[in-house]
Amino acid sequence: MFTAVVHGILLALGLILPLGAQNVFVFNQGASQPKFRGAIPVIVTAACCDSLLILLAVLGVSVVVFTIPALQTAIFVIGLAFLLYMGWSIWKSKPAKLDRREAAMSPKKQIMFALSVSLLNPHAILDTIGVIGTSSLSYSGVDKLLFTVSTIAVSWIWFFALAFAGKKVGDADTGGKILTAINKISALVIWGVAVYIALKLFHLV
Repeated sequence: MFTAVVHGILLALGLILPLGAQNVFVFNQGASQPKFRGAIPVIVTAACCDSLLILLAVLGVSVVVFTIPALQTAIFVIGLAFLLYMGWSIWKSKPAKLDRREAAMSPKKQIMFALSVSLLNPHAILDTIGVIGTSSLSYSGVDKLLFTVSTIAVSWIWFFALAFAGKKVGDADTGGKILTAINKISALVIWGVAVYIALKLFHLV
């Protein structure tokens, strides 16, 4: 029982800690919002999406997505388009010259972008299926439940902590220089993921 919890926590940390489009977007919104509660939409959306992917992986449902070529291609194409658009939106924003209330994304836009970077990122989906889904096969009953809950809990705690860290950086950045740099780095990371997806799509077709 204890082993399943520790295993779930370590696996979730291993998948969620590396710099990726989802992480930089959550951090970016934490830094851009005038108040921490303004980043709640992106935190909850990202955490819910991760929870859904983990549940689907553990239940074995998500494997079906990648056995249907047309559906897999559609996810890659839509994901690529969203990431390119998101990267451009973040790159062109200029928090150094704008009031943070103007620079921050609206809740609707946060949710839309968080959904796209979480659910339309084939790389993240494959990681969840390949690592968490496969590892969950080692457990059954209560142990499997604890393993699943542990991985989901890490996701929720991580996104809240990430947005909070972003908020602290944003508060300390009175001139907007750090936020401008964060925006540029965020956009580059997101475009990097888009390039990865484009290469995968090229091999698919």
